[in-house]
Amino acid sequence: MRFQDIALAGLSHYLPEEVVTSPQLEERLAPLYARLSLSPGRLELLSGIRERRAWPRGTRPSTVAARAGALAIERAGLARERIGVLVHASVCRDFLEPATASVVHRALGLAPRCQAFDLSNACLGFANALVVVAGMVERGEVEAGLVVAGEDGGPLVEATIARLLAIADDAQADARGELKRAFASLTIGAGAAACVVTRGAFATTAPRLVGGASLAATEHVELCSGDFAAGLDGPLMATDSEALLRAGCELAQRTWIEFEREVGWSRADVDRIVTHQVGSAHRRLLFESLGLDLARDFSTFPTLGNMGSVSLPATLALAREADFVRPGDRTALLGIGSGLQCLMLAVR
Repeated sequence: MRFQDIALAGLSHYLPEEVVTSPQLEERLAPLYARLSLSPGRLELLSGIRERRAWPRGTRPSTVAARAGALAIERAGLARERIGVLVHASVCRDFLEPATASVVHRALGLAPRCQAFDLSNACLGFANALVVVAGMVERGEVEAGLVVAGEDGGPLVEATIARLLAIADDAQADARGELKRAFASLTIGAGAAACVVTRGAFATTAPRLVGGASLAATEHVELCSGDFAAGLDGPLMATDSEALLRAGCELAQRTWIEFEREVGWSRADVDRIVTHQVGSAHRRLLFESLGLDLARDFSTFPTLGNMGSVSLPATLALAREADFVRPGDRTALLGIGSGLQCLMLAVR
C-alpha cells in the first residue's frame, strides 16, 4: 500500500489516572503463588511490566474514545463538519449492537453525513482503521476521517484473577498450566487514542502516512483467543505466549521484506521505531529477528502494559511528546495481532 498525500493530524492519547502495579496483582494471587511455590516479582521479571492503568469500574469504551477523539480534533484544528467518517477500532465495545462508533459519533456531535462504524482486529484494529480511512481520503470519498479507540483491560484482569483464585484450592486443576495460559492477560492495561486522517493540504505540519505492508498467518489463529466466560464479570483469554512470540516474529520477518519493497526504505533508512507494546521478551526477539537497533525504539510497556489497539497510536503520541520522534524522521510502526496478522506502516 502506498499513499500520496495523507496526513495523520491531531494524534492524541488519553490515559486513566489509576495505576495498578504488578506487585499488587501478585499480592492478590498469593494463594496460587503459594500452591506453586512461586516468588513475587515473577510477573515483572518475565514481562518487563511494572504497572498498567485502569479505568474506574463501569467506564464505557465510547466515553474514553470520545474524549481522545475530541482532543485529536482540537489538535488537528479541523472543523467537525468536515469529518466524513468515524471508525471505532477497539477490541472493547460498549455492546454487541449498535456499533460503539455510533455512540462516539453522538458524543462528538459529528454531522449526519459522517459515516460511523466499528472495525475490530485484535491489537491491530487502530492501524487497520488508519489504512481504511486513508484510502477513503485519497480516493476523494471523504475530506477527513477520525479513528478512535478506547480499551479497558480491567474486566479481563479481574476475571483472570477470579479464575486463578478459584483453581488455587482445586487439587485436581492444572494450576501451573492455567497460570501459564493466563499470563498474558495479567499484562493488559487500559487507555484511549485517536487520530484525524486528512489530506496534507489541510495539515501541512502533520506526519505523513507513506505506506506499508501486511501479511497474515492464520494457521496460528488458535494461539490466542478470548471470550466471555460463564459466571464471571469479564472475559477470559487463553494464550500460548511462547508459541505466539515465535510465530509472531517469524511473520514479522516476512512482513518486513514486503515493507521494504513496498515503501522503499531499508533498515538504515529508519530513524525511529514504534511497536505494539507487548513486553520485554517480545521487544527483544522482534528487534533481533528484524536486525533493528533497539536504540531507535520508544517503549511504553513498562508503565502502561499492553493496551490492545491503543498501544501503537498512544506510544507514537507519547514518543512525539517526548521529542523522541521529530519532524522529518522516518518512523516505522510495527504491529502484530492475534490471528495472526502483521501490519507495518511507514510514517514521515
